[in-house]
Amino acid sequence: MGVIKRQLYVAIIVLSIFLVFTFSFNSYVWSSLKTDSKLQNENLSGYGFRKLLEDDKSPVDRPLIPGSEKRLPQCIIVGARKCGTRALLEFLSLHPQIKVADMEMHFFDDDENYTRGLAWYQNRMPYALPGQITIEKTPRYFIAEKVPQRIQAMNSSVKLIVILRNPSTRVVSDYAQVYANKIAKNKTVSRFEDVVIDPRTSKVNTQYKAVRISLYYYHLSRWYLYFRRHQIHIVDGDNLITHPLEEIREVEKFLGLSHGISEDRLYFNETRGFYCMKFQQGEHCLGATKGRKHPDIDPDVLQKLHEFFRPHNKKLFDVIQRQFDWN
Repeated sequence: MGVIKRQLYVAIIVLSIFLVFTFSFNSYVWSSLKTDSKLQNENLSGYGFRKLLEDDKSPVDRPLIPGSEKRLPQCIIVGARKCGTRALLEFLSLHPQIKVADMEMHFFDDDENYTRGLAWYQNRMPYALPGQITIEKTPRYFIAEKVPQRIQAMNSSVKLIVILRNPSTRVVSDYAQVYANKIAKNKTVSRFEDVVIDPRTSKVNTQYKAVRISLYYYHLSRWYLYFRRHQIHIVDGDNLITHPLEEIREVEKFLGLSHGISEDRLYFNETRGFYCMKFQQGEHCLGATKGRKHPDIDPDVLQKLHEFFRPHNKKLFDVIQRQFDWN
């Protein structure tokens, strides 16, 4: 009986070891399959793969190239909203010497995020090699009063990019986005004419946030209090739509980079109505919310907007010593 008990005991031990090994192996395989599936389902043309790598919960959030590390951005696209910040960031991601943070960080404009400290901010950046430039974009930085001083405190020599477009067009685009979001949530939406014109005065409603954002001169003046002019590059947002490579070349020059984005990497998508990108793995366009159709606007209302912005535009042109064909 003693021998039988010992044999039974040994058999139980062996079986237990086998079951533990089998369970561990299956868990590993299942985890790998999930990771592979996630990689396959993402758009690996660049944007989706970077997004996966930079996901805080991603199983592969680690440097893929020896020597790469997460660094604070040397350049920030600070705005303005609805002027093409996402498009420019995506175009710049084609450059081999540029690494972009795909998500809007909202570090300098959000007090809760800001109190988490620079280490938290840096950890949300993409991995970059020495010599590569890390860029992030958060359009709300442009209008947030605290942001210029906070960015200067991080790095007084950082380079900043501001994208501006026809202020009247920007207001309409802003409204179109808010309109689409409210419709999707079954909320009541006012007509553009009713929100942009003050019914008491029949003049442009300066309390409408979309109008205030388009007062570029006042926002930009605040940035010039903390940064020298050569640190701030102005991108023509209207030209970025029609001739993106021209604006990209100017940004490359501003960043001290050689031309790293060839003309054949961009193509005009007839269906979407704007420029998209080509990668070795395929093509990539901005999301469905980009390039949405603007509502039809009463011409008289548009004329009022143009006339309202004209003196403010002149102040802007005098400050940046540059003219845009907005009138």
